[in-house]
Amino acid sequence: MPIRTNRGRAAVYRRLWGWPLRSPRHLAASIIIFVVVVVALGVIIPKVLDRKPSAPTSAGQSSTSQQGTQVGQLPSSGATLPTKLPPPSISASAAPPQADAQLIAELWAENWIKPPPDNNVDKWLAQLRPYTTEEFLAQMATIDPRNVPNKITQKVTPKKSYTSSADFEVGTNVGKVVITLVKAPDGKWRVNSYTKAD
Repeated sequence: MPIRTNRGRAAVYRRLWGWPLRSPRHLAASIIIFVVVVVALGVIIPKVLDRKPSAPTSAGQSSTSQQGTQVGQLPSSGATLPTKLPPPSISASAAPPQADAQLIAELWAENWIKPPPDNNVDKWLAQLRPYTTEEFLAQMATIDPRNVPNKITQKVTPKKSYTSSADFEVGTNVGKVVITLVKAPDGKWRVNSYTKAD
């Protein structure tokens, strides 16, 4: 027979909520049931959640692996595609300073501090061209030759050296300068930049 009054419902609810407090035996049973329910939910919910994203993840992996191949070409079975290239090892590329690199640094420094008498930028760049990269020559076109040092006070010495680049330090009347050289595709060393030494 259904309960039709609020007072009747309240009595039923009071009996349900009051049941665990009737005796220590009821309280222990209530705690055990509660723990079992919590543990069961803790085991079931992760399994249910793991099942749902598993299908999209595998699809996403297959699509990303196929994006790395050519259009219309599926990856061969058993082939593994590299996800990331290893970072270049600086210690592996370190090398002793090369004599031809130091010679270019010395010749560049000598021509750098000796602009033409009329301070013509084009003439100055022309005498630096055999020792300088084209990119750096374009940057040097904005420099006024009158602002460069006019005397070398300390000879060119190697500071850092790698297989494809090298830093040399030279002392001038306005302070020390670090000259950076790079190895061009033809194998020749060229000055690519210079900065004031720390």
